[in-house]
Amino acid sequence: MKNTTLVIMAAGIGSRFGGGIKQLEKMGPNGEIIMDYSIYDAKEAGFNKVVCIIRKDIEEDFKEIIGRRIEKVMDVEYVFQSLDDIPEGFKVPAERKKPWGTGQAVLCCKGVVNEPFAVINADDYYGKEGFKKVHDYLVSESTSDKQYDMCMAGFILKNTLSENGGVTRGVCVVDENDYLTQVVETGGIELTSEGTIAHEDNGRDMDITPEQHVSMNMWGFPPEFLNELETGFVDFLEDIPEDEVKREYLLPSIVDQMIQSGKASVKVLETQDKWFGVTYKEDKEGVVASIKKLIADGVYPENLWG
Repeated sequence: MKNTTLVIMAAGIGSRFGGGIKQLEKMGPNGEIIMDYSIYDAKEAGFNKVVCIIRKDIEEDFKEIIGRRIEKVMDVEYVFQSLDDIPEGFKVPAERKKPWGTGQAVLCCKGVVNEPFAVINADDYYGKEGFKKVHDYLVSESTSDKQYDMCMAGFILKNTLSENGGVTRGVCVVDENDYLTQVVETGGIELTSEGTIAHEDNGRDMDITPEQHVSMNMWGFPPEFLNELETGFVDFLEDIPEDEVKREYLLPSIVDQMIQSGKASVKVLETQDKWFGVTYKEDKEGVVASIKKLIADGVYPENLWG
């Protein structure tokens, strides 16, 4: 069986959560955080290593709250995302405060991850189905004629919404063979009282339905994808105007460019599981209740790690 790694993006500042470290908020009955459940599901699905992308300033808190616990059940490594971790010849604009986005985050894994890997957000609950499908795809023989054979968990939009405000989702366009043809980052998505979807159109005429596939940043990549991220990051930095300090190097945009250029195919693996997370501070109560119900339904043991 091939080795596979779960990469967890946990370096986000969490400003919309009220300034706290939302990835480390305790949600389960024994102090478990959302990441515990993702790692549990990934281990069950067949992943045998975890790589956590964090900031250096939260390293000790991170290891104390979850890292040392997980190290007892899986191989764990840490990589650090920082604003000044950029290629030689470039400099960080004085006004820029945050790192460069999810593409740069995953690039931090180069040299540490050398096997097929999945990528997830630390503060999202994905459910078991996505981990199983992504893992099985990563260890299967490729049937793609593209340079990069990739996959993503395709969540159903109505299963990914927050009751506390609009969300941003990577809205997916999928062909008849379940391959991704386009990802459109769309903000302000909410379910209306009529059961339709409201969203920011940003000049695009898009008809988005509750049944639409969306990306929740749960991807499956071959290890060579890290080389593509490295090359692409240089191109990204070269293209940024000097006075633009907030643009980010984002996984959905990177993947979309690779699809459009013919370099990559991305199989969309539909999952019916309900996503939940802590986009807003008010979401925490609902997450705690959801985990309590999953335990009551027998999906997880009450004491997750025994």
